[in-house]
Amino acid sequence: MVKNLLILNIGVFLIMVFTKVDLIDIFGLRYLEATDFRPYQLFTHMFIHSGWGHLFSNMFGLFMFGPLLEKMWGSKRFLAFYMICGLGAALIYSGVEYFEMEKLNRLKLSFISSPSPESYIKFSRDALGNDDLSYPQLLNLFEKNPDNKEIIDLAKNRVISVYNKISNIPSVGASGALFGILLAFGMLFPNTELMMLFIPIPIKAKYFVAMYGIFELYSGVQRNPGDHVGHFAHLGGMLFAFLIVKYWERERNRFY
Repeated sequence: MVKNLLILNIGVFLIMVFTKVDLIDIFGLRYLEATDFRPYQLFTHMFIHSGWGHLFSNMFGLFMFGPLLEKMWGSKRFLAFYMICGLGAALIYSGVEYFEMEKLNRLKLSFISSPSPESYIKFSRDALGNDDLSYPQLLNLFEKNPDNKEIIDLAKNRVISVYNKISNIPSVGASGALFGILLAFGMLFPNTELMMLFIPIPIKAKYFVAMYGIFELYSGVQRNPGDHVGHFAHLGGMLFAFLIVKYWERERNRFY
């Protein structure tokens, strides 16, 4: 099953590369209330990758940690685990994204109902970060002419455009399922020593997974607007993996 998943993910990426068909636009996961959201994206996003580096990191993790879990569980159970973790990651990520987009939507509506340079800056910083104030020249004009109808209309159009663009950014990748595999490996083989690529020091799987989880939680809570990594998707995959492994352990211990 690991081999089949590798072939599927790599094959889909090669189709994108050689046919130039934008599968990310079609199958990437969108914000739940985005105009381009489709329910099937909750599943299809995990088989799409945005670049060679993205593909390699996920497939390398699957290749390294997947086979031992598949050998332990069997192919069907491993596939079920993989898909449930991927779906769980999508649901957690979508829930967090819904909360964040609702906040951004309130800022958008607040600006439209009562436009001012201050509310324009607040929206822009929340949406795009401190490194982008949404066309500084427009902001300068707005600050000098806060009652100018033409400038207000330009600012409104800009705010609406930014909101619509952000709400339709697709999320792709098998990272949620991969982080589920990583957590399961740490739970089931906690004392297995791993050698990290860039730091040649052996570390037990349980500590490696714990550090990764803490890092993802910290990065997700920080929510840097310039950070396009789905940290809560990773945490969602780990959460569902924990629940599945615990449920299967309980099931195994039943003798009736």
